[in-house]
Amino acid sequence: MFLLLFIISLGLTIQSHSYHRSKFINSANFLTGGIYESASGISDYFDLNDQNELLVEENRKLRSQIFNFSDSISSITSSIDSVSYNGRYRIQSAKVINNNYASSKNYLTLNKGEKDDIKEDLGVITSRGIVGIIDNTSNGYSRVLSILNTKSRINAQLKASNHIGSLKWDGKSPATTVQLTDISKFAPVKDGDTIITGGQSTIFPKGVPIGTIESFDLDISGDTYTIQVKLFNDMTNLSHVYIIENLDSEEIKLLENPVDE
Repeated sequence: MFLLLFIISLGLTIQSHSYHRSKFINSANFLTGGIYESASGISDYFDLNDQNELLVEENRKLRSQIFNFSDSISSITSSIDSVSYNGRYRIQSAKVINNNYASSKNYLTLNKGEKDDIKEDLGVITSRGIVGIIDNTSNGYSRVLSILNTKSRINAQLKASNHIGSLKWDGKSPATTVQLTDISKFAPVKDGDTIITGGQSTIFPKGVPIGTIESFDLDISGDTYTIQVKLFNDMTNLSHVYIIENLDSEEIKLLENPVDE
């Protein structure tokens, strides 16, 4: 009875006095605002996966624009959907479901396969740099030959010049370091310089970041450098990746390797 009378008197006080009414409204707003903020925080937490997928998709579209910029500058202003993009490269996002990095021959498994138009010899990157090349596919999955694999060979160059070499892994260095070989002794090599893809293959566009020069030495012949490259990617911590397809690769291969009549 006391509580009932107290509530009634409190209501009458609030209704009849503007000061008390304003204080009550402010307190109510503070309370409901806190509840809404907490609820929003909880909702955002459970929505993180969906938001992450949206960000990955947006990055895929932006990266497609970058790779196709020099090939089809007019298309960028009219279309940014890389799946139906009219440029030279098509990009799809994928998720890493298995990642090996502790042996001499390491592979990754992606959740995209032949039903998604994924095939062998497509490049795989992240927003930070290269990951590897697809070497096997099934209907729903694909296997990636990691750059941390002694069988891997990728065309790469010094960003500061056009000196080209071959990027590989000796199987002994840690997962943070790979080797760039066959770089001319006349190349302007410096510690800290950036290494990028050379673009002289049908797999990766030119300019995809790889890493920075950690150290370098002339080989036994004294004609070329062997460069230790510290990777931009943390190959032990990969989640979402991008698959790059060069839409002109078959035409280029046919031109460079004509079938004998």
